[in-house]
Amino acid sequence: MLTKPSPTPLTADSPDDALALYIHWPFCVSKCPYCDFNSHVREGVDQDRWRAGLLADMAHEAGMLPGRRLTSIFFGGGTPSLMPPETVAALIEAAGRHWRMADDVEITLEANPSSVEAARFAGLAAAGVNRISLGLQALDDETLRFLGRAHDVDEGLSALDTAQASFARVSFDLIYARPGQSEADWDAELARALSFGTEHLSLYQLTIEPGTRFETLVRTGALVPADPDHAATLYEITRDRTRAAGVPAYEISNHARPGAESRHNLTYWRYGAYAGIGPGAHGRRGGMATQRHRKPENWLSAIDRNRHGMVEELALTDAERAREAILMGLRLAEGLRLTPPLEAHLDRRAIAKLADQGLIATMPGRLTVTPAGMLLLDAILAEIVQ
Repeated sequence: MLTKPSPTPLTADSPDDALALYIHWPFCVSKCPYCDFNSHVREGVDQDRWRAGLLADMAHEAGMLPGRRLTSIFFGGGTPSLMPPETVAALIEAAGRHWRMADDVEITLEANPSSVEAARFAGLAAAGVNRISLGLQALDDETLRFLGRAHDVDEGLSALDTAQASFARVSFDLIYARPGQSEADWDAELARALSFGTEHLSLYQLTIEPGTRFETLVRTGALVPADPDHAATLYEITRDRTRAAGVPAYEISNHARPGAESRHNLTYWRYGAYAGIGPGAHGRRGGMATQRHRKPENWLSAIDRNRHGMVEELALTDAERAREAILMGLRLAEGLRLTPPLEAHLDRRAIAKLADQGLIATMPGRLTVTPAGMLLLDAILAEIVQ
């Protein structure tokens, strides 16, 4: 049984009527050994059934969130660049019917840099996608093989060229702190990445996630992760190089030219409202946490039964919402805009101690984690959040 959602306002820096929409496409050609996302390999996909299912799931969320202004749409996965452009177009068109589309709406689609998928870019742009997030992951072939990627460097850079010719806004991902990667290796790879002039980079340290093939290899001793102190040095190189190139970190792993930040992800980090549809998608709306069935077949069955893929809908307490807002907001370089509901869940003595150590900065109405503190973010959050 659901309880009434809490009406207490928190801290979102976006207008009250703003909404972000996340659409999950769960299918991949193969499963990467480091990936713990909700992705699945299937021999065939009934495209008509999936299009109808996603449209039904969206219509359900629209009924829960009437009158909103849609500021962003994000197609994530999985590998959403495997979606037919006509499906993407149908979903964007439906979103425009359900909600008021902002004049500058950001519509992002994640893509793998294979030549087959790059050939779809013109069709995706025509469908309404105006921002591509490209999973390059590395700029050397040996590492790409290690990461289980299907493309090589030449194919990836060709896809990047095609993306930058097709879309006004482009981002790409790289993974660093890989086993055996030296400071000089990463410094050179990052310098090359910055030379492409891309407006946004997502630069992630390799983490060993439970349930992945890499986790099995680590457990058996076949793979040795990077030393944490070495990874911290690579993180500092990353921040210094990107800042010097004019694409500073605005979030712990994301870097952008001023004005080129991911508006969709900023909604998450600023604890704004977002709807999530498709297998495994999460949402936050009106004090409620929503989650869809993870397994594609279970999600489709739920669509057939209920006309939505929901598996769980929970009312969050004020304390739960405040803690989520703090955990997300302190990932940002801009920090967290404080309000009384948030301050009630912060340990002021712990904050003062960490400020003396140069790990946190305080100013009227705002709390930020310093660049040095970002290396210890999980530990800092454990100390200051009550």
